[in-house]
Amino acid sequence: MDQPQRIVLAKVGLDGHDRGIKVVARALRDAGMHVIYAGLWQTPEAVVRTVADEDADWLGLSLLSGAHMTLVPRVMELLKQAGLADTGVLVGGIIPEADMPKLHDLGVAKIFGPGTSLDDIVSFVQKPRERTP
Repeated sequence: MDQPQRIVLAKVGLDGHDRGIKVVARALRDAGMHVIYAGLWQTPEAVVRTVADEDADWLGLSLLSGAHMTLVPRVMELLKQAGLADTGVLVGGIIPEADMPKLHDLGVAKIFGPGTSLDDIVSFVQKPRERTP
């Protein structure tokens, strides 16, 4: 029997708006995934520690503060250092179009902006993906 996908969702930095990530968490849970919500005001180090502790398949970061080009690169680097580079990373929130290619180049699998349907998010996470060896 297949194990449900494990996804850690976190708010990194000083952003205190969490309604959207909680709605996404519920949709992913309702789709059969094991969701771990790390909460507000997480540091990149704490988020990566949670990914390791929870043996997560995915990490979803929600950013509305504008600090995505500081926080996401730090998280990606820490994932590599921890041997977790095969963890899929999703970013949601207010991300300017000009920054999206930079985040993808860092290894972010998908960016979900405001108004993305929950079905689109769930479908993306449910799709099989290639893992790095």
